[in-house]
Amino acid sequence: MPRKADEYAVYILLTGGHREEVRFPTVQHFQKWYSSELVPKSDSQDFISVPIKNIQGEYMVIRPTQVEAIRVEPIFLSSVERF
Repeated sequence: MPRKADEYAVYILLTGGHREEVRFPTVQHFQKWYSSELVPKSDSQDFISVPIKNIQGEYMVIRPTQVEAIRVEPIFLSSVERF
């Protein structure tokens, strides 16, 4: 039975070499943000908001045209000890 990830780290690689990490509780939350916010405005120079739910009091905005790549990594908080 495959393990279920506890959360997903999304790395947004921007023009100029900057890399930002944002965490989403499920891959579906990321897909919803990606398809409703980033993709429709991919040619826009206007800022869009990136949800940062795990850091209170902070926010991030990016220009969609500056996104070079996105990497999604599942994060597993529990581990299995093997002897």
